[in-house]
Amino acid sequence: MGSLSVSMPASKSSREGTAMPESKGHLNPGSSGVHLDRFELGAGLPDLARHVWVSRWSVPEGEVRPQRVLTYPAHNAVITPERADLFGPDNRVQVRELRGTSWVVGILLRPAAGLLLATTDPVALVGGSQPLPDAPVGPVREIMTASAYRREELVRTLRAWLLPIAARVDDRGRLVNEACRLAEEDPAITRAADLCARLEVTPRSMERLVRTHIGMSPKWLIECRRLQHAATTLFSAPDTDLSVLAADLGYTDYPHFSRQYQRVIGETPRITRERATGPERR
Repeated sequence: MGSLSVSMPASKSSREGTAMPESKGHLNPGSSGVHLDRFELGAGLPDLARHVWVSRWSVPEGEVRPQRVLTYPAHNAVITPERADLFGPDNRVQVRELRGTSWVVGILLRPAAGLLLATTDPVALVGGSQPLPDAPVGPVREIMTASAYRREELVRTLRAWLLPIAARVDDRGRLVNEACRLAEEDPAITRAADLCARLEVTPRSMERLVRTHIGMSPKWLIECRRLQHAATTLFSAPDTDLSVLAADLGYTDYPHFSRQYQRVIGETPRITRERATGPERR
């Protein structure tokens, strides 16, 4: 499921000339009939949970709303009307087709959470999922099916579940959280070696730290940031010059950028621009 319903207004990038949406995982925000909410859980949880994302949708019969997601390099705890699962990150775009009327509640977790919630090796969870039997599915379902959406009650329910887990985050967990934060937020970090230098960690230790917690490589942390930026920029500002965008993101040239983009996103940058003015933008 990933960060399916994370979608917020655009904010300025630290790079001149481009705008980076505040939430990068959701690549085609703005579908009609899909209502999105995002919020933090408050004190005691920042080391474990980044934010909650809630999606509610009502799609007319016979219609579909495809939601394209390139997940953050972290796990998501996802609660649906029937169950709860822990989803690992994925290095390919996921497409979820929304039909009918329903909802989903997810928690975008910090990298430190992987070892605390997963009963499976995080490497095995990349692109996969496992059940979360202790998640409060029943209480969340009651909140989400009530006549009025009650965010405050949802916050209390999720905090009661997650606070005991957050108390178990250790120094290594906080270090991997910081590594992922820097890779996502600092455009000056373009190589894994840059990340190691910033944190004064050897490449071998960084590789082991990141793989142990999220099952992916330090290099992917940086590549994910660049491709999320590219895809959301092209969808929200389709007139963006492709060569300028590639240069802004640190690619050696446009062909290199285009090949990597197509490998991960599953389409060329030009096709993403076309989608921005097509049916998905209804």
